[in-house]
Amino acid sequence: MKEGIHPKYIQAEIVCACGNKITIGSTRETVNIETCSKCHPFFTGTKKLLDAAGRVERFARMVEKGKAARASSAVKKAPKLKQKKAPAKKAK
Repeated sequence: MKEGIHPKYIQAEIVCACGNKITIGSTRETVNIETCSKCHPFFTGTKKLLDAAGRVERFARMVEKGKAARASSAVKKAPKLKQKKAPAKKAK
């Protein structure tokens, strides 16, 4: 390998949001991550709901609003009666 063109490869530390620390080799000193194998639901077998800025509540409000709109529109609308079409005139 040529000298001076490759970055330094050092022992680095991965720091998870849950507090878990893992040592790896990297060109950076520290790497910050949100989920790791200690806290990720796939590896732990537990379901954990991560609510980002109230998205679940916002979705629930939208669903309720839609249900209310459908219920009020069903009361307002009267069923339409189908009209029979007049037979088409034949051209001679």
